[in-house]
Amino acid sequence: QVKELVLDNCRSDDGKIVGLSSDFENLEFLSMININLLSVSNLPKLNKLRKLELSDNRISGGLEVLAERTPNLTHLNLSGNKIKDINTLEPLKKLPNLHSLDLFNCEVTMLINYRESVFTLLPQLTYLDGFDADDQEAPDSDPEADGDGLEDEYENGEDDLDEEVIDDEEDEDDDLEGEEEEDGVDDEEEDEEEDGEDDEEDEADDDLPRGEKRKRNLEDEGEEDPEDEEDDEDD
Repeated sequence: QVKELVLDNCRSDDGKIVGLSSDFENLEFLSMININLLSVSNLPKLNKLRKLELSDNRISGGLEVLAERTPNLTHLNLSGNKIKDINTLEPLKKLPNLHSLDLFNCEVTMLINYRESVFTLLPQLTYLDGFDADDQEAPDSDPEADGDGLEDEYENGEDDLDEEVIDDEEDEDDDLEGEEEEDGVDDEEEDEEEDGEDDEEDEADDDLPRGEKRKRNLEDEGEEDPEDEEDDEDD
């Protein structure tokens, strides 16, 4: 029932695969990086295998075995091997589902028109060394590798900050409104107190005799009583 098997850095016996048999018939992913592998001739029949990692080995040919043993392969990584010629890759034409091939650090990549030649030889390929025929990069399955997680976090942080600023502004507005209402109440109370004092003065005036009331009013206005003026003239 094993679907993934990683044997990286497990040195092979005399450049051959040991212990890997057709019992692993359900394998979908197999990684044998840097195991000093010379060829894939001992690879068992793995009909369900889709991804095969063989980078940093010493493979120089014999790739026809892949078409026989792994007919449904979609991803093949041969980076860092001893592949020198385009013709060495010709057996891969028999892998109809192969759409991603990596040959980093292989001598074949130094050839003139290397990319055009490989895409012509293997028309089923979509990506060679991580890029398609139009030099568009293959999508990464890990969103964090693209920095998307950090951007989202940063955007979310900005949103949170914006919300906090809005909340603070609303709180300040509420405080100002509360102060204005209190000021309004104080002003009304002061007006009522002043009106009350005026009413009390008016009531006090009503209690005085007419003459005294008139005299008081004149004194308030800064005028003298005519009767007092007549008395002064008589004197």
